[in-house]
Amino acid sequence: MHKSLDQKLAAIHADPSGCREFILADAKDADMAFGMPGPGVVRRDDGSERFRTLEEFRDQIRSIVRQGIVDIMLMSGSTAEQLVLKERLFDGSAVTPAVRANDTTDIHVMRGSRIPSEASQPFRTLALDHAQCGHLDCETAEQTLGVDLGLYSVTFNNDRQLDLNILEAYKAFREEAERKRFRHFLEVFNPNLSSAVAPEQMPQFINDVIARTLAGVASAGRPIFLKIAYNGPAAMEELVAYDPHLVVGILGGSSGTTLDAFVLLAEAQKYGARAALFGRKINNAENQLAFIEFLRLIADGVIEPVEAVRAYHAVLAKLKIRPNRSLEEDLTLQTSVKSYGGGGTTISLPAPEQPQRRDVTNSNHRSTAERDIVPDFSRMTSHERLAYHQARLNRALGE
Repeated sequence: MHKSLDQKLAAIHADPSGCREFILADAKDADMAFGMPGPGVVRRDDGSERFRTLEEFRDQIRSIVRQGIVDIMLMSGSTAEQLVLKERLFDGSAVTPAVRANDTTDIHVMRGSRIPSEASQPFRTLALDHAQCGHLDCETAEQTLGVDLGLYSVTFNNDRQLDLNILEAYKAFREEAERKRFRHFLEVFNPNLSSAVAPEQMPQFINDVIARTLAGVASAGRPIFLKIAYNGPAAMEELVAYDPHLVVGILGGSSGTTLDAFVLLAEAQKYGARAALFGRKINNAENQLAFIEFLRLIADGVIEPVEAVRAYHAVLAKLKIRPNRSLEEDLTLQTSVKSYGGGGTTISLPAPEQPQRRDVTNSNHRSTAERDIVPDFSRMTSHERLAYHQARLNRALGE
């Protein structure tokens, strides 16, 4: 089975300015940050909540991989071992499995933890051999059994020694990864210390850090794409224009409203982003499969964010799922925090235009949760996917 990620990256590099392909990833690695709260909550009928178990969390991953809409599923090393190596979940799937390759201290967000408020320090739990084959010292033939893609995260705080530590750890990782034929994408967080950079200089600081960090890296060791906070249209356009072959993706940040997620994706894509990695925004959705479908519809240009929120609520009503917020509240924008620990800089997203409201109360929409047959998106061109999604949306809205 061809992986949609590889096909989309090839298309983007073949035509950086004109390609409309968009990479969508689900970040299900929160157990490496939050611990037991990481899998999210289950809402009981009486309104109370409990944390999902690890097995329930993995069941969500299984469902989303079988849905086949995301291009990447990012997991912790232990979850990847279970689903990739033991269950072979990704065999025959267009979805690419990935692991969090390092866990710097600013994502150590346990209950009661003060660690994320202190300057980020490099740390890596994962052994690349474990991701690739399940044990240390993989034989060359074993390197393709498991995962060959990882997220590597860096957080610069404008401090010589702290940032040098980050750079040295990243250099060591790149060298090991290249020797073991392990690919990575690079997550560059905004500083987790509020005093690191003046807020008005943050976008330029991050862009310059990225350019400087990668300037000395040969193609064999470079990340296949970036994951960064969306620091506004000017910063995004500047970064994309600087190197069209440096594929830029955005991180989702805190969960917020449904409109937050949908507008963030549309806004970033408008100014040049070619990927989005949403973790909490997907994990806290009332119906993750339906939420992901609408993310894809927005990325493929089928539907606008406000209309997507209304259609999503219509799907929830059809499935008899109680929404976390009223439609009116879910159509508001909230400022998204740009770091795991709840600190860092924020940006305001522009209010989207309000399209004419459509009546979806009698929709015949069938979400992926209700379907047994899913097309092979990896074999469809962008135009074929657009036509498919447009036809589905028209049915969903009764047109």
